[in-house]
Amino acid sequence: MPPDPLITSVPAADLVAALTAAGQTVATAESLTAGLLSAAIAGIPGASAVLRGGLIVYATDLKGSLAGVNADTLAVDGPVAASTAQQLAVGARERCGADWGIGLTGVAGPEPQDGRPVGTVFLGIAGPESTEVLRLKLPGDRWTIRVGAVRAAVTELVRMVRDE
Repeated sequence: MPPDPLITSVPAADLVAALTAAGQTVATAESLTAGLLSAAIAGIPGASAVLRGGLIVYATDLKGSLAGVNADTLAVDGPVAASTAQQLAVGARERCGADWGIGLTGVAGPEPQDGRPVGTVFLGIAGPESTEVLRLKLPGDRWTIRVGAVRAAVTELVRMVRDE
């Protein structure tokens, strides 16, 4: 089967190149993307030098036990929240020993979740100096939203690595 054109449009090669040039690494904690981000990065030659690993934390309890998201955050803010994405990013970075951590959580549909509409995505990026969280509103079906979240994560991390 030929590669999915949505996945091949993700600029993961740019991310691998930027991280390689900076001598840095990345790790992920993925909820709605369920490993799609790590897979997109791993599909690029040279990824083994920059991809430390990833946590698939699709179930809410795993966000806490594997990625270190605070139980109070999950209870009060919920699994789809800026604070959760921030803690996922930090957890990925710390638990995998990477320079950068990316946390992704959101609602791919087909139904809203915890009052959040379909297409709501929170992207956290934890770096050596700071952590940023972006709220995205992505259109489309489940697959398109998930790929859009991966594309946004890769694009933002490339920007941050190059700006550092």
